[in-house]
Amino acid sequence: MSPPRILTIAGSDSSGGAGIQADIKTITVLGGYAMSAITAITAQNTLGVTAVEVLSPELVAVQIDACVADIGVDAVKIGMLGSPAIAAVVAERIAALQVSVVFDPVMVATSGAALADAETIAAFERLMQLATLTTPNVAELAALGGHEGMTARGVAYLAKGGDSEGERIEDVLMLPGAEPQAMSGSRIHTRHTHGTGCTLSSAIATYLAKGLPLPEAVDRARLFVRSALRAAPGFGAGNGPLGHAEARG
Repeated sequence: MSPPRILTIAGSDSSGGAGIQADIKTITVLGGYAMSAITAITAQNTLGVTAVEVLSPELVAVQIDACVADIGVDAVKIGMLGSPAIAAVVAERIAALQVSVVFDPVMVATSGAALADAETIAAFERLMQLATLTTPNVAELAALGGHEGMTARGVAYLAKGGDSEGERIEDVLMLPGAEPQAMSGSRIHTRHTHGTGCTLSSAIATYLAKGLPLPEAVDRARLFVRSALRAAPGFGAGNGPLGHAEARG
């Protein structure tokens, strides 16, 4: 049986902990076939982002087209976009696909570096409407209008609680017309959290491509991230990468 084909549309992380690199590791470990459309090149490590160069919308578009036309796509993960024009062209291409789409609305890196300006964030609107699931963290959810704003849009989203305080982490899955589904777990105390959002969204996309219902895909993806956190190799002086290869899917 052929592996599910997952296209990740995101920025590149030179240190390998987040972005395209984390996506490809996650998809591969979970048994998917990973493809990529790179939106931006970043120079970064566990201490922060030192440079970003955004690619042209045209180049992003032809990367997507090349994958779709030849290999085919079963699910899409969207991460860092880099510009409103890229967000628009990605939305245009995604609208033509009949596959699951997981949108991680990346605004700020784990280190605190801004990865999206106000205009780009405003361009997220159509992508959230097209996505099967949007996965904002605490700060991103606030920037998108909070629970009230997301509910008013009528979109499915996973409110991630990893950045909140306390010994318990609670993620809440919100589906239009359904009761909130809280998924909680004990906090794993570690500084090695670089790329957790990328890893989670890629894992959800992979599980959806395998045919799992959305709540189960989210639950299994959360467990994969927790396993990868525990398996972190300890690299870097700051927010280190996860241990994707040693994690259990």
